[in-house]
Amino acid sequence: MKSILFLSTFIFCVISSSYCQQTNTKDSSVLTSDSVSLYLKVSGKGTPCIFVHGGPGAWSRSFEAMGGNSLEKHLTMYYYDQRGCGRSQSPRNNDYSLDRMIEDIENIRVLSGSDKVYLLGHSFGGILAFKYAEKYPTHVKGLVLLNATLYINNSLRSQIRFINQLLGENVAMKNDDSIMQSFFIAKELLNKKQLAYKMLSDNKAAIEKLDSIDAIPRNYSFGQHAFGIHEYLNDFTTETARVNIPVLVISGTEDHNIGPDHYKLFRFPNQQTKIIKGGHVLYYEKNNEFAETVFRFIK
Repeated sequence: MKSILFLSTFIFCVISSSYCQQTNTKDSSVLTSDSVSLYLKVSGKGTPCIFVHGGPGAWSRSFEAMGGNSLEKHLTMYYYDQRGCGRSQSPRNNDYSLDRMIEDIENIRVLSGSDKVYLLGHSFGGILAFKYAEKYPTHVKGLVLLNATLYINNSLRSQIRFINQLLGENVAMKNDDSIMQSFFIAKELLNKKQLAYKMLSDNKAAIEKLDSIDAIPRNYSFGQHAFGIHEYLNDFTTETARVNIPVLVISGTEDHNIGPDHYKLFRFPNQQTKIIKGGHVLYYEKNNEFAETVFRFIK
């Protein structure tokens, strides 16, 4: 279970199947401004919405396959796998910097032909989507943060507290420098009890379905590099107050992967918040409620 889990003025994009005039397409790809081929699928109708998956190291397939495609009713969904993830290539120079990831999203936004797009960031993808919106606010019609973290260490602390409570353990959390080590200790205890699914949902069948999709061989290079890149561990919640675009925050009451109270750290001036009873995969667990919440936001 791998649950823990972006041209410049001129851009060169290569699309491996022609979809520019279509709303429902087969798998394709986009070549970024630094020549990395990213998996991309465009499907649906309405304003473009770029889905930014989590991980780090996950992919867009599970979100699309497990109900995320219900958004295609009113949005043209852009499902892409981040560099070093899923069906996308890895950069030869191992450039997984936050700025580069943001530019990958901008590459896709320009490709869409739309001056303004929606962004939907799930889990770790919330950091990438938020930082894009912070850098390119004039190109963002609205930001949806779905079960999203903007401060990884805070989410790790929440995970450890949950594991301690669930198992009656007392894994210590001393400081941010040692939080990752404490997390791995706690996660191993949870794995031994075969209860790792509870980090994501109380619905074991939902996580088994997620795992069956994620078990398909795929690129995981970004996941192997991400936590060695210190900037991803920054507390981005402190920056939310200066981002004035419309923001929809969707949080699950039982999302112990991000923390059910993590959203309370957000201070967006133009923020709507929807709390849904469920876990980390609300797009599957409570698909109708999730989709209708998004549709109300974009109207």
